[in-house]
Amino acid sequence: MDEKRSYGGMSGAAKDALMAGLRQASQNRRPRAAQAAPAAAPARKPAFDFSTLDDYKQLRIQRAAAEMMGIENPFFRAHDGLANGTSRIDGAPYINFASYNYLGLNGHPAVVDAAKAAIDRYGTSVSASRVVAGERPIHGELERALAAVHGTEAAVTFVSGHATNVTTIGTLMGPKDLILFDALIHNSVAEGARLSGAARMTFPHNDFAHVDDVLTKVRHQYDRVLIVVEGLYSMDGDHPDLPKFVDVKSRHDAWLMVDEAHSLGVLGVTGRGIHEMQGVDPGSVEIWMGTLSKTLSGCGGYVAGSAALTEYLKVKAPGFVYSVGLAPALAAAALASLQVMQAEPERVTALHANGRRFVEKARAAGLDTGLSLGYAVVPVIVGDSAQAAVLADRVFKRGLNALPIIYPAVPEKAARLRFFITSIHTAAEIDEAVAITAAELKEITRAGSVLRQLAAR
Repeated sequence: MDEKRSYGGMSGAAKDALMAGLRQASQNRRPRAAQAAPAAAPARKPAFDFSTLDDYKQLRIQRAAAEMMGIENPFFRAHDGLANGTSRIDGAPYINFASYNYLGLNGHPAVVDAAKAAIDRYGTSVSASRVVAGERPIHGELERALAAVHGTEAAVTFVSGHATNVTTIGTLMGPKDLILFDALIHNSVAEGARLSGAARMTFPHNDFAHVDDVLTKVRHQYDRVLIVVEGLYSMDGDHPDLPKFVDVKSRHDAWLMVDEAHSLGVLGVTGRGIHEMQGVDPGSVEIWMGTLSKTLSGCGGYVAGSAALTEYLKVKAPGFVYSVGLAPALAAAALASLQVMQAEPERVTALHANGRRFVEKARAAGLDTGLSLGYAVVPVIVGDSAQAAVLADRVFKRGLNALPIIYPAVPEKAARLRFFITSIHTAAEIDEAVAITAAELKEITRAGSVLRQLAAR
């Protein structure tokens, strides 16, 4: 066997034959008109066709492989109603671990009533950018509440969480600057860094010592330096040692940005985030970023920090200046969610208990939960992308909705099912989810490599 090219127990030659068959299967699914042209047709450059993109071809190969194995597409499934600890998909009930409704506030009566009242007063849209004519009182109310929970002077909201990172980083940083971000950082940070034109470097996950070493060597070469970490990492469920990063950025005269998308409502006794959990002075971090779509059951993003920072972003950030203002119902829902979170800290307590239970049960069942610390995000790492897809399909057929995360979102050998834990999951739902996952993964492992199964078909 060619050791260098073996995969999943298959020889390189076997894999080549398999992939050739998949490509042929993909070709066979194309409309016949696209496969042949009149022999006498003159040679000419064809009009551009998106189906000729290499990534699209790879997508078709993957879908052909899934079809050959009878695996349904796990993505874009339509839920029939509110997705909580349970949900209905195509009329059938499922235990649901694919929602980051961490504190169960989406659908809370106070949140729903606030959103309805905002629509009655302002309509469904502010119909303009806030700079022009889209400013409403609810925007300022929400921003003051966000600043208060983060312990900062001010905050500014945006209509998209992803765009918040892109436009903030792109506005603050430029070609003479340096951005260092964690190897597991969210795509929005990486895209913002790329578009800024600044020099950019990734550092090993949570390795503040590496950042310190790099800046000791190169800090003098750049005007401004930005270090970006997440409060709770969305793929792995762990967090950084924030005091150490604060120390490093302070000694090297750098800015520190903390993405709290998945940590607001999750970390800390009352859900105020990683600064509450680790006893960090909020003023020691220049940029706090978060989203309105997780704990706050809305849609959009925000930046909290000094009054100077937020004022600057309101007049300079393209994602704010040239975008319509946040919809009134979304702003009202986020504000009401924040108020309920602060009034009912027992929701955070329940979330912590559920996260610990899931991790403990999973590890006892022999499941690999990776770096997860047992808060709101728990991966079950299974190996290659094919096995993750098969596992997701098998657990779904047993009434469990948990989505696969595959390459390139994570490294190929770290493909996984990702479980979002909420405060409203019951102990019975957690235990059943772990038992189903462990049993199905055992069956897949016993049957042998997914690729060998596919080759046999």
